[in-house]
Amino acid sequence: MSASLSRPRVGVWLIGARGSVATTVVTGCAAVTAGLHPPTGMVTETPAFTDSGLPALSDLVFGGHDTLDCPLPKRAETLTAGGVLPPGTATAVAAELAAADREIRPGGPIAGDTRSETELITAFADDIRDFVHRHALERAVVVNVASTEPASQGPGSPLPASTLYALAALRAGCPYVNFTPSEGMHHPVAARQAEQSALPYAGRDGKTGQTLLRAVLGPMFAQRALSVRAWSGTNLLGGGDGAALADPAAAAAKNAGKERVLADTLGTVPEGEVHIDDVPALGDWKTAWDHIAFDGFLGTRMILQTIWQGCDSALAAPLVLDLARLTARAHETGRSGPLDALGFYFKDPVGEGPSGLSEQYEELVRFGRSLGQADGEGRAARSVTGPGRTGEAL
Repeated sequence: MSASLSRPRVGVWLIGARGSVATTVVTGCAAVTAGLHPPTGMVTETPAFTDSGLPALSDLVFGGHDTLDCPLPKRAETLTAGGVLPPGTATAVAAELAAADREIRPGGPIAGDTRSETELITAFADDIRDFVHRHALERAVVVNVASTEPASQGPGSPLPASTLYALAALRAGCPYVNFTPSEGMHHPVAARQAEQSALPYAGRDGKTGQTLLRAVLGPMFAQRALSVRAWSGTNLLGGGDGAALADPAAAAAKNAGKERVLADTLGTVPEGEVHIDDVPALGDWKTAWDHIAFDGFLGTRMILQTIWQGCDSALAAPLVLDLARLTARAHETGRSGPLDALGFYFKDPVGEGPSGLSEQYEELVRFGRSLGQADGEGRAARSVTGPGRTGEAL
């Protein structure tokens, strides 16, 4: 057997596996592995992480759950037409897209689904275990990149789909990453299970655009002793996120993370709100505008305005690949519980950690260094599977 085939492979199980972000993740990983494009935007491909022992991009195997039935190659064609993917790239990696699409299983719950929550969790966990076993994967990381859900209605209400998937990940013995504002592992039921599982997890809500700027600008105002009077923002976006966030309850869940960044970096929440407008014509592109009113010396009133125009999927995909690799390595080295060192990637990170982007980056680099220094004792104990093995059960 060749050296490349003998290396342990790692699964990346995507919730929302046929969405724009997931399609860009699979396409991008294949394109970078083939040398078609550089790994721009991937922090784990910078020199600081060379010796961290992360799984190679070529060793990642993709699968997932989704309620949509549009095949990944077709979805990639649509993203290419919209300018999200470079011309010719999806065609060049069509085999990889088709292979990942064959590993996507029906998600839920969907209209008319009569399965109980327990049955859904069991079915989802079985899908993940089957994926891991058939590919003889050393481990798999479950990453939620599905559309934002409305906040749950509290005790006694049905578990949100994101939490069903999180519980399925735990039952299958897999680390979990929530890249969305949805409740996922934050739900009290899942949080209790996570504490008992000895598995690592990270999230929530990827920090890709407007909030990334807020995480940089907030500390600037605080460190220069400038008083922020008001901070308002507007987001214009289309695609699946635009449609999902047209729901006020879903938008509220999204905006909570944006507000937390300001509270953490400024020490207070200034006057102002963030508005999210669905503009279908924008497709996968978004524009974010911030208006910041602040006071300078002797009360001189000043204004800072920022405009961020970007492609959501292209911003998110490299972060998802980073998180999958870092979380897989953390699992391999025996880490458990919230991975607070990954707060660099999130609006509303789990665990404890700094809130300014620079400090978060420094902590992430230290974490990467510690992963490289690990002696690997956790490898066998933390492996989800080998031939004939099953995942941990809750």
